[in-house]
Amino acid sequence: MTEWTNSSPDEADDPVAPSGFPAGEENYTSKGRLKKKYYEAELQRLQEELVKLQYWIHERGLKVLVIFEGRGSAGKGGVIKRITERTSPRIVRVEALPKPTEREQTQWYFQRYINLLPAGGEMVMFDRSWYNRSNVEWVMGFCNDQQHQEFLRSCPEFERMLVRSGMIVLKYWFSVSWAEQRNRFESRNEEPLKRWKLSEMDLEEHRLYTKYSMAKDTTFQYTDIKQAPWYVVPSDDKRTARLNCISHLVSQFDYGDVMPDPVALPEREDFPYVRPPMGEQTFVPARY
Repeated sequence: MTEWTNSSPDEADDPVAPSGFPAGEENYTSKGRLKKKYYEAELQRLQEELVKLQYWIHERGLKVLVIFEGRGSAGKGGVIKRITERTSPRIVRVEALPKPTEREQTQWYFQRYINLLPAGGEMVMFDRSWYNRSNVEWVMGFCNDQQHQEFLRSCPEFERMLVRSGMIVLKYWFSVSWAEQRNRFESRNEEPLKRWKLSEMDLEEHRLYTKYSMAKDTTFQYTDIKQAPWYVVPSDDKRTARLNCISHLVSQFDYGDVMPDPVALPEREDFPYVRPPMGEQTFVPARY
């Protein structure tokens, strides 16, 4: 795995280059960024391992919960997209809850997440999770100090309960520097097709970058527990972040290759049937 020289990527003014070249120096640019050709080859290899892993999870009836947290534009959505590109949505699914309704705001805080947890043979990925309370909600003033403190007390016990029930809980925090976050926000702002991804909440988060750092540090202080530790993914370089995260994810399982063998395709069975004329159907215009 790539080593990083600064102790806190969140506080870095500039992207930090890897201190070594574990994949071979020829696979990196002069700035220490992973080259596209090597990245795509490694991503394809890791996606093959993800397919094997999903079959293993399904066969063994494992319950796997993967939580992705971090600042806006840190790369959570990107890695989730690469994980799900080749996997089956029946086994590996993504949950990204919207703003809570008025009714949900009166419930026990963890209640609306319960029905989304994995059953046997499933891996569920939360694109943000109950950690909204100790990060976004606390920084933006959407919860009060009492609710914040109660979450910090309850969350570790809640996660220990999940682990004791047999669930595998993995938590990844994608860490992006202020300078890189600004670059990504500026890129979104300049491209009409990406501008929808830049919300008022993103702008406020960028302005309150330091307060978000404090929220993250406080969250880790209470919830970085032995049963469900946090794994930090430095993500100023999106390619290395994706590969490092996926590589770590598959390494957490001692899985075997239970991928089914190719099947014999059946021949068409003859049946006395005459189809109606094709001209009776309405086709889309052939513009291409």
